[in-house]
Amino acid sequence: MKQHIKVAVIGGTGKSGKYLVQQLIQQGYFIKLLVRNPDHAPIQNPRIKIVHGNVTDYAAVHALLEDCQAVISTLGLGVPASEPTIFSQSTLHILKAMHDLNIHRYVVTTGLNVDTPFDQKGLQAAYGTEWMKKTFPASTTNKQDEYKLLAASNVNWTMVRLPAIEQTQEAPSIQINLRDCPGDKISATSLANFLVGQLTDESYIRQAPFIANG
Repeated sequence: MKQHIKVAVIGGTGKSGKYLVQQLIQQGYFIKLLVRNPDHAPIQNPRIKIVHGNVTDYAAVHALLEDCQAVISTLGLGVPASEPTIFSQSTLHILKAMHDLNIHRYVVTTGLNVDTPFDQKGLQAAYGTEWMKKTFPASTTNKQDEYKLLAASNVNWTMVRLPAIEQTQEAPSIQINLRDCPGDKISATSLANFLVGQLTDESYIRQAPFIANG
């Protein structure tokens, strides 16, 4: 089954995205990978097709999603840093391309600072949220705008909210909570496994779960 599913990946050359690409390939998926800087393209693999472009360009996003059945984004600000409005821009383009191409599944990562109407954040998550709002007000506001766009859409989205990401091949078990972040860190490999799992798991469709290592 997996060999017939092609996944569009955004942010796949970033710190957590590299682990996602690795897990998708290991688990038998074909992927199309949007790459802003050709120098950051991964080693050639017959399961990976590179699309050069930027999420701020709708034509590039449309080309990326064409012939795919799902989209996963681990988009960050990148190096050099993109404009802090990149999160809502990318989501607008992704949602439009999904509609145009009749794609239904979208999985995206974000920080624990995004709020939903269902939250009951504890002291640690609430402190982290307020710190992000004060320290990075533009990008924090834009991530909140991204959530609002998803909530108003009709696609099967899942927004995965994260604490600090550790770059490790180890994959400890995770905890999942819809109201509060259950820990202060997540392994990049644990995260990648969870994201890949969402391609076939319908438990968190149109929801924004927090995940962290137990």
